[in-house]
Order: sequence, then structure tokens, then C-alpha cells
Amino acid sequence: MLTNAVTRLRYSFAVGIVTLISACASTPSVQPVAPDAPPPVSQVTEDDGLIGPPAPAGITADPRATQVLSIAAVGDMMLGTDFPDPRLADDDGAGLLAAVTPWLRAADIAFGNIEGVLMDGGEPAKRCSNPRACYLFRSPARYAQWYADAGFDVVSFANNHARDFGEEGRTASMQHVAALGMHHSGRVGDIARWQQDGLSFALIAFAVTRNSNSMLEIVPAAREVALLAAEHDIVLVSFHGGAEGLGALRLPFDEEIYYNEPRGNVVAFARAMVDAGADLVLGHGPHVVRAMERYRDRLIAYSLGNFATYFGISVAGLKGIAPVLSVRINGFGEFIDGRIYSTRQPRPQGPQLDPSQTALRVIRALSVADFGDSGITFDDDGYLHEAPRRFVRSERGARF
Repeated sequence: MLTNAVTRLRYSFAVGIVTLISACASTPSVQPVAPDAPPPVSQVTEDDGLIGPPAPAGITADPRATQVLSIAAVGDMMLGTDFPDPRLADDDGAGLLAAVTPWLRAADIAFGNIEGVLMDGGEPAKRCSNPRACYLFRSPARYAQWYADAGFDVVSFANNHARDFGEEGRTASMQHVAALGMHHSGRVGDIARWQQDGLSFALIAFAVTRNSNSMLEIVPAAREVALLAAEHDIVLVSFHGGAEGLGALRLPFDEEIYYNEPRGNVVAFARAMVDAGADLVLGHGPHVVRAMERYRDRLIAYSLGNFATYFGISVAGLKGIAPVLSVRINGFGEFIDGRIYSTRQPRPQGPQLDPSQTALRVIRALSVADFGDSGITFDDDGYLHEAPRRFVRSERGARF
């Protein structure tokens, strides 16, 4: 369990980050990209210097080595709840994702984590012993359409709100997104599988909550991922773990506890998933962004923050910033490059372009603070590039 002293230190770090970002944001070094016409990473050409040189003449390369796939990923989403009282947007939520739809639809695959359930009626199954730390979210079933319209292809129902209305609620959520052509993962044994661009894909979502694919037992989780990697060309892993709030900005490289609930060792878990065959690991849950690293030529994003949470989750300050993370990988799952599109939630609107690029600046600062050498270069315009990595920090320090 984190001590109060450590929590104060982390909060002090958060204040320092705010000060740093404020100073940087006053004079942005690049012009912001217009939200209605973003240059998606999938349109980057070899002339931009983001793709490596072709194989030497006479050498026949596996076509997967030159294949390029773009994946857009975001964190927590909950577009409004009608329980116990209606807390819905004036346009019924239809426009909450409009500003970020161009980035999501530009990708070959778009992923996000849906908090709460998509369900009409039903009774809550969760009882809140501590109302300050417990909310129940139920979005109308028709809201599944807003996720489909925004461009989402696969979503996670592995989180602490997916069972707010019991397994009946999660079943309803799964059925509503599937009816619109979206894939899903979350419940034990629920794994998204599909074929695309001549490749086979799988996404498995983990959490620390009951009846979800569990991230608390790393060995069984790694075994599951290894089996998927043996059967699929590309394996994506999502996890909902870690402590929450400003005190959780930094990675502890240890087990995390929040309100007496185990929240996992996210670094050990994420790296074990890559070791087992995962090609991209996407974290969410702390309600703030966290660091990123390139580990064994695969990208790990430890938390993508609050992306589109209309009610019940604070979006004040750093809790209201989040990226649209656009990543390009090759047909083997190896990281090529990426880009962070920074957003902010000014309620009652949904996520909007953040010209000061706060999410980018915070993620870059955290990646340096936590890893020193993260294997990633973060450009001022949001582009991510592979960088040489001399050592990988572990719980025991530096592993060469």
C-alpha cells in the first residue's frame, strides 16, 4: 500500500507537472492541427522520414515486414448515464465524440474502454459501501450507435463499472456493440478475434474485477496471451489497472492498492504480456495519463486517461486531459512510429482538440521521469519515434 508520504510526493510531482506544462503551453512551438482535418498517421509517407528504407536489392523480405497498420486507442469512455437520474447531454450524446471522430476513423483499427453498461432498464447489482468512491453508470442502449459512428472497431468491457448492473448488464453491452459490427473483450473467456488486411487479430482485455480476464495473476494471463499469439498474427492487450487520481501519475514499479482493493503491478503485467507475444499493450483506469515505453520493439501505454466521461468522473485539471494515441505497427506487430493527438474535456462538451498539447507534454515528462530511457522520442508536434534504449528499468533498478 502506498504511504501518505509517497502520495504527497506524487501529488507534488503532479503540481510540478502542471507548472511545467503551464509554462510551456503559453508559447506552443507548433501550430495546432485543425480538429476537422487532422493529418492521420496512416497518411504519413516514406518521404516524411517515418518509414525505414526498403530492403536491399536481391533480398526477399517477408511481406509482413513492410505491411503498415494504424491503430487508434483511447482510454475511459462513458457518454452519459440515466441512473438513478438522467445525466445525458442535450443532444442525447450524439455529438460528444464529433471533434475526435476524424482521428478515430482514419485508423485501420480504433479501440476504447467503455465504462458502465449499455442497457435499457435493469437493476443495479453493485452496492456502494463508500458513495465517495462508487458510482453506477448505465447508458441507454442506443448510445452504442455513437461509438460505432465515431469509428470504434473494438472495445473493452473489462473494468470496475462493466458489472454495475451485473453480468446481465455486461451481456447487454456486448450484444449492443456486436449488433453494430464492433468486437469486444472483457468477461472471462470473451476475446475479440477478427480477420483484416490479410492478417488475423485478437484483442484480450484484462481487469482486476470479478468475472473479468484477470490481470492479478500474471502467469495465467501470460499463458492466455501466448496461446493467442500462436494462433493470430497480431495480439492486442488492454488492461484496466493501477491506482487512481493525481497521486497515480507516476508508476510505482510495484503492486498498487486503491481503497483497499488490489490494482495490480502494471509494469510487470504489461511486460509479461509482451514477453508472451502481445504486440501492443493499452492501459487505462487511473483516470490520469501515465508514461509510455517501447519494450522489445512493442509499445506499452500505461494509462490513456479519461477520454470521454460525461458525468461522475472528475475532469478537473490533469484528470481532464487524454490522448488519441495513433500507433503504426508492421505485420509482425513491431512498433514503427505513432502520434499523440492531445484532447481536453470542457464539460458539457466531449473531448476537444487541446492546442497546448498538454497530454503530449505530460506523457513525455512522465516517460522520462519513470524510465529515463523509454525507447521513444516524443516530438513537439506529437510524433513518436523509436529511440535507442540502453537499459530497461525494473523493480530492482536497471536491467542491462
